[in-house]
Order: sequence, then C-alpha cells, then structure tokens
Amino acid sequence: MKKLLLTGFEPFLAFPVNPTMQVVERLDGTVIGDYKVCGKVLWVNFNASGEELLTYINEEKPDAVVSLGLAGGRYKVTPERVALNVKDGEPDNEGHQPIDETIEEGGPPAYFSTLPIREMVNRLSDAGLPAAISNSAGTYLCNNVMYAGLHWASQHRPDMPSGFLHIPASFELAVQHGKIPGWPLDDLVKGVTLCIETLSD
Repeated sequence: MKKLLLTGFEPFLAFPVNPTMQVVERLDGTVIGDYKVCGKVLWVNFNASGEELLTYINEEKPDAVVSLGLAGGRYKVTPERVALNVKDGEPDNEGHQPIDETIEEGGPPAYFSTLPIREMVNRLSDAGLPAAISNSAGTYLCNNVMYAGLHWASQHRPDMPSGFLHIPASFELAVQHGKIPGWPLDDLVKGVTLCIETLSD
C-alpha cells in the first residue's frame, strides 16, 4: 500500500483552534483509496516549518504529500495552484515577520501544484461541498510549506504528487473568532478525504 503524508498546522495569530490540526489527527492512520495516511502537525514558524516538512518526507518516504492550511474567512475548500518563492506576512508564532524574503535561494520563482486540483474541485462540488481552485497560496506559512514540498520533489522525486489545500474554519473556530464563516468538522474531514480519494483515482 502507498503512503500519503498529510500535514496541518498548530493554532496561530487570531485563531485559537486550527481545524487543519484536527483533520490531520482524525485521518492519521486511516486508509483512503490506495493510501495509508500519515498525519503530522507543523509549527507556524517561518524558519522551521519547511525543514520540518522535509524531515517528515525523509523519515516517512511518502508516495504523495498533501498539506492543509486554514483560510479563515473563506467558505470553500480551495486547492492551491501556485507556490511562490517568497516569505512575507504577519508574524509567525515566534514573532518573526519576514519581508520579501526568499524561501529557496536560487530556486525557481514559483511551482505549480502537482495534485489533480481541477478533479478535486469537481469531486467536492459533485458531493455538495463548496470548492474552487485558488491561484495563490499567499506568502505566509502555507505558501512556505507548499513551495518547500514542491521544490524537494522537483529535486528528488519528480513523480511524487505534492500540493496544498486551504480549508475554511470549523464551527468551533468560527464561534470563538466571531467574524468568519465555518463548516462542521465532519464536512472538513469529508472534503479532505474526497480530495485524497481523487488523488488515489
């Protein structure tokens, strides 16, 4: 059986709960299609999260990598199309706030996702779950991790699908935050599961 590395993030900024962490913990060890899921939670740390992802890739030797990030304020599951070679944004959990920094010195300006993002969106929509392709993962930690995974794959495993999904807040987080839409956690888990099934197909 093939292995899929599924990553999420710890809570950060104004989000005391991170549903990506909950989804990853729920799916860790499950079998979805041809994949056994290995779930890991990453730090919200510009200087460490990319290396942390690569450590898990080298330890687990997955056949595919799907990383999850919270898009507080979005109401759709949004597979990301592009990762940019730049770090810029709000402070991370250590208070570090890079401005126009390069993720990989000498690396390409951008990478396209190697996940079947159009098919994922179609599968989600057919299941009644709002979804759309997003053309930018931003420049915060989500983009940082997406770029790191795709850069590693381009150098070592060009046949390994890798990419990123942004998911909405859970109801639990939406209630605590007070100003963002939310989904039931079960639907977030279902959405990520459908995306992995699509990759397996």
